Amino acid sequence: MSMIEIDPPGFQPPRPVAGDDGNRRTVLYGGYTVFSVFQPVFSVSHRRAIGYHASLRAHDEESRQVASHEVFTQAARRGDLLELGRLAESLHLGNFHAFDSHDEWLFLSLHPAALMDSVYSDAMLANLKALGLPPHRVVLEVPEQAGGETPRYAAIVDGLRKAGFLIALVGFGAKHSNIDRVWHLHPDIVTLDPGILAQASEHSHLERVLPGLVSLLHESGQLVLMGGLATERDALIALECDVDFVQGQYFAGPSVEPVQPQAAAGCMDTLSAALRLRVAERERTQAERVAPYVAALEEASRKLGAGEPLTDAAAVVLGLPETARCFLLDASGRQIGDNVLARGSVSQRAKRFRPLLHSEGASWERRPYFIDAMRAPGRVHLTPPYLSINEAHLCVTASIAAPVTTGMQVLCVDINWEAALNRE
Repeated sequence: MSMIEIDPPGFQPPRPVAGDDGNRRTVLYGGYTVFSVFQPVFSVSHRRAIGYHASLRAHDEESRQVASHEVFTQAARRGDLLELGRLAESLHLGNFHAFDSHDEWLFLSLHPAALMDSVYSDAMLANLKALGLPPHRVVLEVPEQAGGETPRYAAIVDGLRKAGFLIALVGFGAKHSNIDRVWHLHPDIVTLDPGILAQASEHSHLERVLPGLVSLLHESGQLVLMGGLATERDALIALECDVDFVQGQYFAGPSVEPVQPQAAAGCMDTLSAALRLRVAERERTQAERVAPYVAALEEASRKLGAGEPLTDAAAVVLGLPETARCFLLDASGRQIGDNVLARGSVSQRAKRFRPLLHSEGASWERRPYFIDAMRAPGRVHLTPPYLSINEAHLCVTASIAAPVTTGMQVLCVDINWEAALNRE
């Protein structure tokens, strides 16, 4: 094993030392051998690895595995942290270059102290030039919580981007995350915090919110990565959220070797098939759940068209267990009269939102239940679950547009979706 001593004059051992272990580059420090491992990042659409996330592993002189943070803790105590970090990044670059890949990205985590170092990008560019790697092959992972809101932090990130690096904002969704951070830093990729996945796995209502969060990031111009996927359920959540990239033990763990180009293709196909079945089953269950409301709303619409007053026409709908209210809109989306409620249906939660209960004259012209009904009259339309402004609970609205003597009207029924789900 050959080693290159990198100590400047006057420093005492132990110091980080570059070495080689067979075909791998290593770093020796204080009795530890530190080496690179790479966990693939897969594109859901391309069904293959599009990059590798580099991390460190270490073992002692007896070849026993040691947590890499112990090495860095020792380096921090001795004042070697930045030097060890820079050498580790050089280690990752060299070992990644040995993969002989041509298109994949290398994802590198940046220590906040290294990020705020003004000479960092120059040193990184010099390493890349020596290896013949262009900067656009490297994705620099910027901690979402690092740097505060200082203009200098944003300027450093912008400088790294202008140098050719891709920028990934990692840990989005943790603690004090703010979408303004994304808009301000303009990262190419946003990596969701693992805590989001953990909470979505435990709480179905949070799982329903995730696609909207991913959609918001997409509309803001970012690609989205979800990591830490350990189970099929985790992977299905990621796919249904429409994230761009996935990473985790479920697909492939860290290794010193690259994966085969199509290593994840079969797994992606299996997941996609499972997701189609999952969505189809959910839609079938929902269709069964709402069928009584659809039939009752169609009947109520016919009665309304025949001239019956709303309170009489809606009686069949109001008799269903999870009906929260019925209401009627004119052709411009304005509510005709107040909400019609089933007897005793005003909940404690509704009482807390009493200022929103009375809706006569309210305009619902921008709501999908009005827009969809007016586009295709005579059919019942259903919204996805959403937060009801009336009682602040999860709600599905069914609507149908039909002509009456005064013009087109839209009859709507709000279904208390939380109660419907809990009833099962």
